[in-house]
Formats: sequence, structure tokens, C-alpha cells
Amino acid sequence: MATHRTKMLIIGSGPAGYSAAIYGARAMMEPIVVQGLQPGGQLTITTDVENYPGFRDVIQGPWLMEEMKAQAEHVGTRMMWDTIVEVDLANGSPFRAIGDSGDEYIGDVLVIATGAQAKWLGAPGEMELGGKGVSACATCDGFFYRGKKVAVIGGGNTAVEEALYLTNHSDDVTLIHRRDELRAEKILQDRLLNHPKISVLWNKTVESFEAGENGALSHLRLRDTVTGEDSNFSCDGAFVAIGHAPATELFKGKLPMDDSGYLVVEPGTPKTSIPGVFAAGDVMDHTYRQAVTAAGTGCMAALDAERYLATLEVAEREAAE
Repeated sequence: MATHRTKMLIIGSGPAGYSAAIYGARAMMEPIVVQGLQPGGQLTITTDVENYPGFRDVIQGPWLMEEMKAQAEHVGTRMMWDTIVEVDLANGSPFRAIGDSGDEYIGDVLVIATGAQAKWLGAPGEMELGGKGVSACATCDGFFYRGKKVAVIGGGNTAVEEALYLTNHSDDVTLIHRRDELRAEKILQDRLLNHPKISVLWNKTVESFEAGENGALSHLRLRDTVTGEDSNFSCDGAFVAIGHAPATELFKGKLPMDDSGYLVVEPGTPKTSIPGVFAAGDVMDHTYRQAVTAAGTGCMAALDAERYLATLEVAEREAAE
């Protein structure tokens, strides 16, 4: 067991964590990134990435994250293969965290970039056909289904917004919902139900995602929640839109969260309620959830962390005089 001391401790290693590390290292904060169970975050299980600025051709998610990691290391970041299991925020800076390895990490500032995960149905074929017709992000992958038949599974705001977005690419969008009414806001429901490109299948659950001869999604096997009858629904793409789960279990009772479990920050900033603790990326963003916005908030967190440390140094000097 060892103790690792740094000016800037970052928990999480997706676009937000790596971007915070790059800016933090360039500001001489010698950041440590504790990478967690999934180094690189959600992009490591994403294949084609076509909407990250700076790349004319399609790039691969895992490659992009390896490049971000390498850049962060190149400018002076230390990467740790560990998972934080406990944090102490009660006493202010410096902040302490304990890893699964038993190692202790101490940082004058803390950046939380633990991300979020899309909720999945758990139906057969769902994971196997990820990237082959099954997705949890229309904004990320809708472009690949131009002119094709797509389905959206869910009934809340996320599902309705995804279905509406997909009409930019497809003239045949079907929302599949297990109940006979939507949970989405009324204004969104009205837009969806009156949209000429969208139809709704009520009282249906997805029992499985089925592949065709080419190995990609060919149809969904559905079950009627009222009659119990099974049916098949042919489609080229299926978007699971039943919400996201932010990775904030570690901070329950220690930082304010909204009703969905996302960390609450000062509007327009990554600042949490505890001075010196910042949240970046999907752990605090339930609206956009894009790699580029996560990277942007990581940058913001590093810049604000640098300013916070500067004020601490001034206060310490004044106290010593």
C-alpha cells in the first residue's frame, strides 16, 4: 500500500477526465488520474465515431481514448490502474480517496469524472448486436441509419427526444413502449404523436434482438403486455432509450445530487458545493452526454481548479505574514 500525493486528483478516465488531466498537467498541477474499471469510459465500447471535431474520416472510439490518454501522459499526467472505493470530502482540501488496491490518493483539488452508463434492457442479443444495429445514442449513431427503418425503445423524455432527432435521418421511425401512454413531458408527446415520420407501438416489450444472415440486426421479437402475443418487428436500427445511470454511488451523502443521481454543479461551471471539488462530463450532464461536451467540461474543471489553487496559495501567504 502506498500514498500518492498530487495537486490535482482526477477520478475517472473518459474524455472529461483525460481533458482535465491535459490542462492540469500543462498548468503544472502534476495530475493523477485514477482510471477506474473502464479506462477510457463509454467510448471504449463505441466503434465508429464521426462527430468528434478534428477528424475528417471516421475514427474508432477506443483509438480516440488511447490518443487522449497518451497526450495526457505526454504532458505529465500519472495514470493509476485502480478503482476508488472511498472518498473523504468532509474536511475540505486536501481531499483523500482510497483505492481498491488499498492505496491512498491525496489531492489539493479533486475532479470527479466518473461518467454515466446507458441503461439497457438486458434482453438477449442486445449486447451482441451493439454497434451492429443496436445503440443507446441517436445523436451518436443516427447518421449511420440515413434512409433506413429504425425503432426507439422507451417512453420518457429521452426516448421521445431520440425519436424526434432520428427523423432528421429516417422517414420511418417507430417508438416502442411497454405501456399505453408516455411518461414524457406533454409538449414532447404532442410533437411526437403529430409527427408524420413517427409511429408508436403501444403495450410492447422487446423480448430479444435478432440478427440476420449478415450478422447485423434484422428484427426485434416483441411481446404484447396485454394479450401476451409475440410478434416480430423488422428494422435496421434499434435505439434503447430508457435513461442513463451516473456513476455517483461513491458520493451519496457527500455531494448534492438531482433526482436522477447526477451531481449538482453551479450553473455554467463544474463547481460542486464543496470548494475545490469539481465535476465534469456525464456525471453532471444529463442533457448533452457527448464526448466533445465532456471534454469541454474537463477543460473547465482544470481551469477552475488552477484558479482555486491560486487563491489557496494567496490565502496561505497572507496567513503566514
